[in-house]
Amino acid sequence: MKIKLFDIAHGRSGDKGDAANVGIIAYDKKGYEILQKYLTVDAVKKHFEGICLGDVERFELPNLLALNFLLHNTLGGGGTVSLKLDAQGKTLAAALLRMELEVN
Repeated sequence: MKIKLFDIAHGRSGDKGDAANVGIIAYDKKGYEILQKYLTVDAVKKHFEGICLGDVERFELPNLLALNFLLHNTLGGGGTVSLKLDAQGKTLAAALLRMELEVN
């Protein structure tokens, strides 16, 4: 079965220099279990192919039912020097929430 992330979670994103920070927060415990299993570093890296040029790190925050991703080399140098339209990465959470997951 395919589901969109926005059906089970919401998100926030922003900048950390040239890295984007994307937090995905499940609406409930079942949603968090799906995030833990299927929202992998590799899946996020593939979703942001051509945008995220560096490594992706994943941090689990079970007490918040959240996963936090740090996407390195994504913002073209950061907010004060980047020529990208979204130099602070504010739209990246919305973009990730449109990802489809194949859930068994």
